[in-house]
Amino acid sequence: MADPIPSADPGAAYRAHQDAIDAAVERVVQSGRYVLGPEVESFEEVFASYIGVSEAAGVGSGTDALQIALRASGVGAGDEVVVPAFGSVATIAAVELAGAIPVLADIDDTFCIHPHSVANVLTSRTRAVVAVHLYGHPADMDALLDITKRQGIALVEDAAQAHGARYKGKRVGALGDAAAFSFYPTKNLGALGDAGAVLCDDEHFGERVKRIRQYGWSTRQISATKGLNSRLDAIQAAVLRVRLPYLDDENRRRRQIAAMYNEGLGETGLILPRASADAEHVYHQYTVRFPKRDRLRSCLADAGVGAAVLYPSPVHRQPAYADVRTPSNGLPESEKAASEILCLPVYPYLSDASVDRIISTLCSCLR
Repeated sequence: MADPIPSADPGAAYRAHQDAIDAAVERVVQSGRYVLGPEVESFEEVFASYIGVSEAAGVGSGTDALQIALRASGVGAGDEVVVPAFGSVATIAAVELAGAIPVLADIDDTFCIHPHSVANVLTSRTRAVVAVHLYGHPADMDALLDITKRQGIALVEDAAQAHGARYKGKRVGALGDAAAFSFYPTKNLGALGDAGAVLCDDEHFGERVKRIRQYGWSTRQISATKGLNSRLDAIQAAVLRVRLPYLDDENRRRRQIAAMYNEGLGETGLILPRASADAEHVYHQYTVRFPKRDRLRSCLADAGVGAAVLYPSPVHRQPAYADVRTPSNGLPESEKAASEILCLPVYPYLSDASVDRIISTLCSCLR
């Protein structure tokens, strides 16, 4: 059998830039500054510029980034935050870590939160909406901004899977009131461990974020507000600064792979991912839909092709969140997606030969 093709290969990005990454790590080790400091400040500056905002604050993880963004937006105990029912449970965990109550909305056919469903679950206690740009496709930001501005509530982007994606020409992360990014190793822009950042285009909001990430300190060891400990390590910032200049090229490669899949799988009966006319997809995942998904995944695995199910259950079907509030008409699109989706390998260092093999294997499995 040919060598297995994994569903993800974060080590490939390290190997592609190994000399530069090793040199950056060595520079940090020799500096003696391992938490925050000049390396983090340099990464914050270049990443904010890349996204197109004025402020960035490095934090310990993407979950922390979303929690802190919500807290800096004024979200607290008893407030409701609307989130999509389909996606990573980390989004819901961040809402609860901020002390708020998650309320679920359904998704549209791009797997992003549906504005109509959001409108149907708003109450007088709603303080924010989280727009998750799932799989690398931007949410319908114009419709969501129309809702949140009329209601006077915050719109926070969860851009953990969408580094470099654009909506109507602007990069995600520069569209809402604030944005949370994850740099988990498998992300389009990945570190060598957990890392995250909060971005915004408001100096005062950025200052609140930086206070919250470090015990609420206004000056060292003096807490102006309640905070937590979520600081970006200097080594991770240095690694991310090495990788950032290659992000656009790597995203282009992801789109090339997606185009190969679109051409090779167009007549198979699979439902292929849709990209809206307003969006520039960055394909953190290439997600197909098929009613007999589990059988298809098993067939691929037998042939040495890895495929992931992200995500196998909507939030309200998980034991920890069985009591979360949902729309009166249910969450049919989230439930259907969870039963059908399959994510094919799409990382940028995947060869054309491997993509051809995946397409050929899929076609054989579907006969």
